[in-house]
Amino acid sequence: MAHLRVTQAASERKGSAAGLYESAGFPDRVLMCASAPKFTVRTYRFAEEQEEHERGHPKSELVVLIPEVLDPQYGMYVWPCAVVLAQYIWFHRKLVCDKRILELGAGVSLPGIVAAKCGAEIILSDNAALPQCLDNCHRSSQMNNLSGVFVTGLTWGQISPALSALPPVDIILASDVFFEPEDFEDVVSTVHYLMEKNPHAQFWTTYQVRSADWSIQGLLYKWEMESACIPLQSFEANKEQLADSPLPGRHTVEMMVITKVNVTQSLRTS
Repeated sequence: MAHLRVTQAASERKGSAAGLYESAGFPDRVLMCASAPKFTVRTYRFAEEQEEHERGHPKSELVVLIPEVLDPQYGMYVWPCAVVLAQYIWFHRKLVCDKRILELGAGVSLPGIVAAKCGAEIILSDNAALPQCLDNCHRSSQMNNLSGVFVTGLTWGQISPALSALPPVDIILASDVFFEPEDFEDVVSTVHYLMEKNPHAQFWTTYQVRSADWSIQGLLYKWEMESACIPLQSFEANKEQLADSPLPGRHTVEMMVITKVNVTQSLRTS
């Protein structure tokens, strides 16, 4: 069952996330950049776990650099949900290879960048009214030497020319977009529009549990979608620290895969 819980004000999300790193003692490999806008560069390292009998063989590893803008009003930090979603993508990297993937509300774009480095064709999007967020999508792509990433402005709930012009996508990504209840239907309706272009598309999303008072189940029913909750342990994300970072910490994060009702899915994650 898709059960989303939200009570805290939007200002909480837009506040500085630096404390998450400072309290956890984030490694010294964090770099400071002097250019404007000022940002830090954080390194996320994804590596497969190996059983005893596999040791001695090289492990697959992926290193991603993510710039985080220091101005707290932008909210452009890597949040706990993004690391969990990125871990899901990394765990299913063979599945995302050669798929066309769109990230909604990308911000610093960690999930989308991981997917791109795993061989996916990536479209990064964020609010069309926030050019600084779109700039950061470009910055993340450039920092990871990804020249083929397309960035576009999309506003949830609006069938804009930019949204209409998008080609059909196989997977839609979003982390912590179900934060404010007034945005829930805008997000769901946007996903529904994208799934009309490709009924077999999947929506991969993570959210942080904050309250038991809110749910998107009714909206999914209204828009003819259904969800499956994915146990974190099934993709090695049931930890306080992922990707060589202090995130997600002790926050409770859940993962869902949302699809259209009564559509046989061509993607397999088992």
